Amino acid sequence: MKKLSRRARIATGGAVLAAVAAGTFGTVSANASSSASTGVAPVASVKGGSTVTSTHLSIDAATKGAQAALDAAEKENQKVTVALVDRNGNTLVTLRGDGAGPQSYESAERKAYTAVSWNAPTSELAKRLAQTPNLKDIPGTLFLAGGAPVDVKGAPVAAIGVAGAPSGDLDEKFAAAGVAALGR
Repeated sequence: MKKLSRRARIATGGAVLAAVAAGTFGTVSANASSSASTGVAPVASVKGGSTVTSTHLSIDAATKGAQAALDAAEKENQKVTVALVDRNGNTLVTLRGDGAGPQSYESAERKAYTAVSWNAPTSELAKRLAQTPNLKDIPGTLFLAGGAPVDVKGAPVAAIGVAGAPSGDLDEKFAAAGVAALGR
């Protein structure tokens, strides 16, 4: 028997490994597809009436609302950050205006989160602190004016938070402008 060169041994070994790998992959693929076609029921199935449907803003609508709030602030020469969160408090859009302070980013998100959590403007929620001061201890909230909820048929679907203007009243005015733009 003739002895193979090093190059031939490497080529032969590579071919053998490729054949083994192809055979293994084919077996795994065949097993995966054969169990899927056997008609085995899913692990869990829920009955009708066990789920709920929720309404969410599209990213286009969220961007429109946030941009309208930022435009309202810029029209009054205010340097703010605008955040729009979904029903679950997840940030969909954040727009940081030119010259907005570094603290405004987090403040805008927290105001929006607070507004959607209670489906109320944060200026109203700030007034509730007199009766329930421990509300401010809830993580992620900020009870300062500047957050406005977005609702559909009375149910919260999002909120806009604005931060950076010299007063919370201005922040909330700009947030309300963003909410109003969504209704058009």
